[in-house]
Amino acid sequence: MAKDKIKNDNILLIGFMGSGKTSIGLKLSYKLQMAVEDTDKIIEARENTTISDIFATKGEGYFRKLELELLYEIRNSTNRKIYSLGGGTPVQLQNQSIICQCGKVVYLRAKPETIYDRLKGDTTRPLLQCDDPLSRIKDLISKRSFAYERCADFIIDVDDMEQSDIVDRIVEFINVDEVNDENSCN
Repeated sequence: MAKDKIKNDNILLIGFMGSGKTSIGLKLSYKLQMAVEDTDKIIEARENTTISDIFATKGEGYFRKLELELLYEIRNSTNRKIYSLGGGTPVQLQNQSIICQCGKVVYLRAKPETIYDRLKGDTTRPLLQCDDPLSRIKDLISKRSFAYERCADFIIDVDDMEQSDIVDRIVEFINVDEVNDENSCN
């Protein structure tokens, strides 16, 4: 996706639930000395309830509206942070161009089997409360992967990687990208 002018130097981590966005965000935060925020946690704090409860009581549409409002805040902020975005955030068409304006976007891509192994037994994920979570994961990833790839500046296949190696790859990408920006005539 052609990027509109980036308003700030944030790093946005996107990917399916269980891809490691939160844990990688924390490790990246220490490495880069940047604050890290999880958009789902921000919404939960503001609403004083869990994502599961928001889905159950107010519906997914209400939750997606809150995500969009938060993306506008991130885009308009002058603070430099790392953001871990909810797994469904990039799927919403109206979110995609805004995400691209918020900073550098890193897609942590994982296979459905990896996600299933990480999340089996997790009852806090409303979209996986079904009889066959692995099939649901496969279905959702197949529907979402295009949106993730469309938003991403950089893609890392995380299945067989150590978290420290993932963080190092992101830091390398950010540093190379910053050098390219400094050498640009724009």
